[in-house]
Amino acid sequence: MKSSWVFAVGAAQIAAAQNMAFQSYPDCTNGLLATNGVCDTKLSPPARAKALVSALNVQEKLQNLMSKGKGATRIGLPAYHWWGEALHGVAYAPGTQFRKGEGDFNSSTSFPMPLLMAAGFDDELIEKIGEVIGIEGRAFANKGWSAVDYWTPNVNPFRDPRWGRGSETPGEDVLRVKRYAASMVKGLEGPLPERRVIATCKHYAGNDFEDWGGKTRHDFNAELSMQDLAEYYMKPFQTCTRDSKVGSIMCAYNAVNGVPSCASDYLLNQVLRDHWNWTEHNNYITSDCEAVLDISLNHKYAKTNAEGTGIAFKNGMDLSCEYEVSADIPGAYAGGYLTEPVMDRALLRLYEGLVRAGYFDGDKSAYNKIGWADVNKPEAQKIALQSAVEGMVLLKNDGVLPLAIKPDTKLAMIGFWAEDGNKLSGGYSGTPAFKHHPAWAARDMGLTILTAGGPVMQTAAAADNWTAPALAAAKAADYILYFGGLDTTAAGETKDRQTVEWPASQVALLKALGALGKPLVVLQMGDQLDDTAVLAAPAVNALIWANWPGQDGGPAVMQLLTGKKAPAGRLPVTMYPANYTKQVGVLDMTLRPSATNPGRTYRWYSTPVRPFGFGLHYTTFSAEVAKGSFPTKFDTATILDGCKATYKDTCALPDLGVDVTNTGKAAASDYVVLAFVAGEFGPKPYPIKTLASYARVRDVKPGETRKAKLVWTLGDIARHDEDGNTVLYPGKYTVLIDEPTVTKYEFEIVGEKLVLDLWPAPK
Repeated sequence: MKSSWVFAVGAAQIAAAQNMAFQSYPDCTNGLLATNGVCDTKLSPPARAKALVSALNVQEKLQNLMSKGKGATRIGLPAYHWWGEALHGVAYAPGTQFRKGEGDFNSSTSFPMPLLMAAGFDDELIEKIGEVIGIEGRAFANKGWSAVDYWTPNVNPFRDPRWGRGSETPGEDVLRVKRYAASMVKGLEGPLPERRVIATCKHYAGNDFEDWGGKTRHDFNAELSMQDLAEYYMKPFQTCTRDSKVGSIMCAYNAVNGVPSCASDYLLNQVLRDHWNWTEHNNYITSDCEAVLDISLNHKYAKTNAEGTGIAFKNGMDLSCEYEVSADIPGAYAGGYLTEPVMDRALLRLYEGLVRAGYFDGDKSAYNKIGWADVNKPEAQKIALQSAVEGMVLLKNDGVLPLAIKPDTKLAMIGFWAEDGNKLSGGYSGTPAFKHHPAWAARDMGLTILTAGGPVMQTAAAADNWTAPALAAAKAADYILYFGGLDTTAAGETKDRQTVEWPASQVALLKALGALGKPLVVLQMGDQLDDTAVLAAPAVNALIWANWPGQDGGPAVMQLLTGKKAPAGRLPVTMYPANYTKQVGVLDMTLRPSATNPGRTYRWYSTPVRPFGFGLHYTTFSAEVAKGSFPTKFDTATILDGCKATYKDTCALPDLGVDVTNTGKAAASDYVVLAFVAGEFGPKPYPIKTLASYARVRDVKPGETRKAKLVWTLGDIARHDEDGNTVLYPGKYTVLIDEPTVTKYEFEIVGEKLVLDLWPAPK
C-alpha cells in the first residue's frame, strides 16, 4: 500500500484521540436484518449473505464496494471499514485505531518483523504468534476499534536484497514462506468454522519492489515465465488459498505479463478461483489501495478510471481499497462497465466473509465476546520475547560470546538503537505497551553500562559528531557493544535501497572503536547488509543479526549476549556481496543465472557472503540421518499408493528422522535441522539445492542426542518444468543436512516422470 495512506488515517486518529470507537456490529434484534434471514444462524452463510445483498438497492450496493463501506442505514447495516493491519501485531490503519492515553485498547503486542520471526524456523511458534494477534485483533473489533478484517500476512518472497519492504516477509525461500503463511493464517483465523479474524494474504502477485530504475510498483509490468511464476512467485498464495482457505487475498499494483494484477482474469479466476479451487467459502479479493486507479492512470490498460474499475470487478476483484482518489465505481455503473450481477457477486463474497466471522451473530458468535480481559498479556509478552530470541542469528563469534560478566564488569552500549525503543518495531506497527531497548534490559539485569549514540545513514564525515562520546564510553568499559545497521527510516514503502553496503559513517565509527583493542560485539539491525568487512575485521569479535526485534528486543539481545539463552536462528535470506547490486537490476524478475543475472536466492546464487540457512551456536552439534528412517528407493508407479489427498503434490513422504547431538560441554541449545535436496534432474540449469523440510529441536543439553522428525511432501522435492507444471522426476536425490552441510543421505526415484500438478496456461 502507499506510504501516503497515513494521511488518510487522520480523521480516524482524531476520533481515537477522543476515545471514540468507530466500528460497530449490526443490530440484529430490530429492523430488516432481523427479519429477512441475515441474522438467522440456522441458515447457511451463503443464504444469509444472499438475503443481505437482496435487501440492498443499487445505490447502497455501489457504496459498499469500497474499503470504507458506508453500510445501509435503511436496513440497519452499519458502515464498515475493511482495512485493518496486523503484520506483527495489531497496527494502525484506517480501519484499526488505538485509544489514546490510559485505558483498554491503547496498545497491542509488538512482535518482531516477520523476517526475524521466520529466522527461528519454528512453525509452532508462528502459529502462537498468529493466535495472539488474532485474539487481540478480535478484541479490538468487538469494542469498535477495528474491523474483523486484517490485511496480513505479506507472503511475497524476498527476491532482491534492495527491497525496502523485505522484512515484512518470511524470507527468500518458498518453502519457508509457505509454512509461515500456513501457520500464521491458522493462528489468526482460529481452529473453528467461524473465523476469529479474516486474514488476507498479499500482494498477489510478483510484487517485490517499490521504486527503482524509473519504474514504480504502480506502473511496473512483471515479465514472468510460467516456470518462475508457478515455482516461486505464486507458490505461497497457493498455500494460502488452496490449502489454508484464507479468507481474503489482496491483488497487487503491478501488472503481470501485460495485465494489471487486479484486472487479470488469469490470476484472479483461472489460477486463484478455478485451479486452486478457492471458491468453497466465497472468499473475497481486495485491491491494494488505489491499485484500481493504476489500471487506467499508470498501466494504460483502460481508457478511463471508470472502465478500469469495471474491468477489475468483472474479472474477479470484489473490493476497491480507496483513499486519496476514488475508483470510479459510480461512473463504472453509469457507463455500463459494472453491472448489477457483478456487483452482487462481489457483495455476496464480502458479506459471506463477515457471516463466517460471526459479524451478524451477536452473543451467538464464538468470538464476539472476546474482550480486553481475554488477552493473556503475560503469555503474549513471553511469546514476543521468545520469537525475538529464536530469530536472532549469530554470524560471527571468536569465543567472546557469551560475555564473561562479573559484578564489576562495565558495558559500553553505543549506536543508534542502543537506547532508543522507537527503533525496535519496524513498519506497519501499532503502539506496544512498552519498548524495551538494550540499555533498558541491561539496567534491568543490574549491569553497569555506559551509553552513547551513533550515526545512522550519514556519510563517513558525520561519524566525527559521534566519535568523542562513543570513545569516552568505550574507554571506560570492559566490553564494547555496537548497535548499528539499518534504521527503520532506511526501509519501507517507496524506499528501496540502492546499495547493501554498511553506512560509511557507521564503518568509520566501528574502526575507531576497534582501534581501542577491547572486545567488540556488533548487534546489526535491519535487513541484510554486506558484512564482509565486519566478518573479516579482527577487531570485531562477534556479530549478531537482530533485524527489528519488537517490544522486547532489548531483553532478547541481552539474554543472548550473557548466555542466558543460546542462539539458534538461521538466515532466512542470502547475504549478498555489495557488488551484487551492480550485476543485476531490481526489475529483472528472472531467478536463474544468465548473461545478465548471476542468479537469485541461494538456489541459483553460489558465492554469498553468508548463505541462506547459516547460523552459529555457542556449542557444537552433530546431525545424522537416523538409520532405517527413510527408504532408499521409490517408484513413481507406486509412490501415490495410499495417498487420498485431493492434490498429488501434498501427498506425504515418509518422515525423515535426524539424530541431533550436542557435542559441546558448556551450553544447552536449540538446533534447527535444515534438509535440502539436490540432484541433476528436470530442466536445466539445476538449482544448487532446495530446502525440502526443517524442524527446530529444543533445548538439547551437552552430550544429549535428540531425534528430529522432518515432515515433507512430494511437492517439496518436485521441480517445475518450463510450462510451470509440478513434476516429480526420476533420478538420484541427495539430502543435505544443515548449512554448511554436515551429513548427506541419498535416495533414488525410478520410473517415469510424474506430473503432480498441471499448471494452467493463460487462455
